[in-house]
Amino acid sequence: MIARKNIASKVNLLILLLVIFYTVGTVGILTPDYRDTMLKFSPMNLMISFAALLLARKKDFRPFLFILALCFLVGMIVELIGTKTGLLFGNYAYGSNLGPKFMGVPWMIGINWGILVVCSAAAVNPLKTNLFTKALLAALIMTGLDVLLEPVAIESDFWSWKSGTIPIYNYICWFAIAFPLQWINFKVKAVESNKVANGLLIIMTLFFLILNIF
Repeated sequence: MIARKNIASKVNLLILLLVIFYTVGTVGILTPDYRDTMLKFSPMNLMISFAALLLARKKDFRPFLFILALCFLVGMIVELIGTKTGLLFGNYAYGSNLGPKFMGVPWMIGINWGILVVCSAAAVNPLKTNLFTKALLAALIMTGLDVLLEPVAIESDFWSWKSGTIPIYNYICWFAIAFPLQWINFKVKAVESNKVANGLLIIMTLFFLILNIF
């Protein structure tokens, strides 16, 4: 009973911290005098989100670490291909607000792929359906998040499109890459129903919705 209370307390604390950090970030970005400074902290916010997912993990860490490493590696590779050739996503380039880069791609992008895969999978995991359907739905959630993220990213100097508009091809590529990652994620049983992951998904969705509106 004590162990369960401790776990519940940790989960609630992690969710509270995420709410606080994203709320501060939202208010800061929407305040003209603090916007530029707050955007510089975007990599830190992503790392806090990533750390919260790690701390909230309940099951075997091995498949979880495997999928995080895979997402990071695949994410960095596809983004390098995209920025250097335009063959994936379209013609775009990263700005200055996502931190240090490797060949023009911020290291945090690989982390971000892992965060999105974990949170999207956790959301559909309780559904009583097959692996294919779960992977499909999780990939659709990831693509939906990118739809919300893109306008914010452009305004925040995360990245920009050379054409000035977001190509539909970007979303096609997102789904095409997200689906196999999610299929592997469920196949190796790295997914777990997790209140922190679900909470983070809701918080990120609200964060991007608010920034899109205001």
